[in-house]
Amino acid sequence: MRRRRKRIMKVGGVLVKSRSQLDGIRESGKINTEVLDYVEQHIRPGISTAEIDSWVYDLTAKRGAVPAPLNYEGFPKSVCTSLNSAVCHGIPDEQTILKEGDIINVDVSTCYQGFYSDASRMFCIGAVSEDKRRLVQTAKEAIRVGLMEVKPWKPIGDMGHAVHMFVESQGYTVVENIGGHGVGLEFHEDPWVGYAVPKGSGEIMLPGMVFTIEPMVNMGTADCYVDESNGWTVYTEDGMPSAQWEVTVAVTENGYEIMSR
Repeated sequence: MRRRRKRIMKVGGVLVKSRSQLDGIRESGKINTEVLDYVEQHIRPGISTAEIDSWVYDLTAKRGAVPAPLNYEGFPKSVCTSLNSAVCHGIPDEQTILKEGDIINVDVSTCYQGFYSDASRMFCIGAVSEDKRRLVQTAKEAIRVGLMEVKPWKPIGDMGHAVHMFVESQGYTVVENIGGHGVGLEFHEDPWVGYAVPKGSGEIMLPGMVFTIEPMVNMGTADCYVDESNGWTVYTEDGMPSAQWEVTVAVTENGYEIMSR
């Protein structure tokens, strides 16, 4: 879950975590991944997005943790459920029922003993068109491409640039003004992680740095707008589908460690 760039850039955070802090983030990430695993096992046509929200809240609380989105800057639910043309920050409700052919991003964020983790997955509901399925797969592959560039002492812009070039090579666009973020001791920390950035730009990735990789990949234009009725949900300007996967990653001495996926 992210706010737009100007909101992220205002969040101060610790760039490099200690060993004990990394241990705490790792434990939070285990819970976060378990919750997403449960959603993956149970999501299906005919359920409402409110049911997904209930699963996330109940499972997180059962493990002694708190859903980080709940009441964050006024967000009313425990998880973001972004359907089809929704890019991010979709608000679960009883009226939105999943049906055959939908694609949905479920974005889970967990706070456990003061440590935060954040990840999301795309789900294809029943029989999905080939166009949507390819979009979802490309967004997932973009994470792998980004991870290949996560190495200590390299600028973070190398990762974002590689993601952007890959997505464009597949005929899609990347949302430019919403990106990833540092995470761990707070829900959102520096740095802001963009994908429309030049190679060699941005902060140097240092061992102990923790951030999310979460490019939003659109089938059509990269342009988006925020739903004025709720002030949160971001939609593609042209109504075309969008897809996104997200991982929390820690930079290590010789590469990276995925904390939640």
